[in-house]
Amino acid sequence: MNHPLQRALVPTLSILLAILLNAAIISATGTDPIMVAERIIRATLGSSYGTGQVLFKATTLLFSALAVAIPFHLRLFNIGGEGQLQMGAIAAAISAAALPSSLTPWIAIPIAVFAAMTAGAAWASIAAILKIRYGVSEVISTIMLNFLAQGVSGYLLFHHFALPSTAHSAPIAAGAVIPPFSDLFGWFPSSPLNPSILAAITLTILFWAVLYRTRYGFEMRASGRQPLAAKRAGINPARHTLLAMALGGASAGLGAANLVLGYKGYYEAGMTAGAGFSGIATALLAAAHPLWIMASALFMGLLDYGGLAINALVPKEIFQVMTAVTILLVISATALSRRNG
Repeated sequence: MNHPLQRALVPTLSILLAILLNAAIISATGTDPIMVAERIIRATLGSSYGTGQVLFKATTLLFSALAVAIPFHLRLFNIGGEGQLQMGAIAAAISAAALPSSLTPWIAIPIAVFAAMTAGAAWASIAAILKIRYGVSEVISTIMLNFLAQGVSGYLLFHHFALPSTAHSAPIAAGAVIPPFSDLFGWFPSSPLNPSILAAITLTILFWAVLYRTRYGFEMRASGRQPLAAKRAGINPARHTLLAMALGGASAGLGAANLVLGYKGYYEAGMTAGAGFSGIATALLAAAHPLWIMASALFMGLLDYGGLAINALVPKEIFQVMTAVTILLVISATALSRRNG
């Protein structure tokens, strides 16, 4: 199954099957599935506000999915996106809050974004170094680093940076706020969608171009598929491992910057809300292909915000089951089609 249309057919059919199964699940709860579908469509795509919310959620998911997809092409499984998001978020909040209020956005925003990217990249690099020097599985190390990030960020927040009697840090400087499109152009009124989505799309396309159109991308894929052969050919797999994990962590940091600078305006406990773990599902749903990840992030963003719109009709736990069914069907069908050629 090598033709692009044939490859696209498998996930499309599996999504249709998932829709039928989910309709059966909804019916079993005593709710009309057509009514639920109408409510989701009306809430997500039926208004500019809903569309803005979907695209905003898709932006963070796109960044966190790239945190998985970039190392994935070296056969590295970065489970640590959640921890990298947390470290990037608190770094962005602390640095942006410390900036002078008079600082122009052209300076303040890049400083805070750089802090978030650096924190995310540094956190991911720990797993890369452990793998290169000691052969520690990146799956195990990134899982442990998630727990460590939760502890470190919680300690920094509650013991050093939280405002009295609150669970969040001080507000960021006015110049570090990424303005929403509603303020800039009047688009998507009242939604937090901001220019970060353009950065996410640009980064995804750039990753595709580097991966498939440059020598570095070829070396990167070769290091993942045949590390011994790549080493004999003069390619340094260790260097690619470190760089791929660092770039993945930096991408997670960008997702964190979107949450802090483009939405909350401060760091608070639990603000990442599992976006790093959702990024894993988003990347796997697209088989880690850079361009397909954009569609996958949009789909996951629609599910995420759509789930909020039907809370009165379908229990949250049931909707989580429906989301998991959809992801499992698409991933399983894609894996089987690849195995069968």
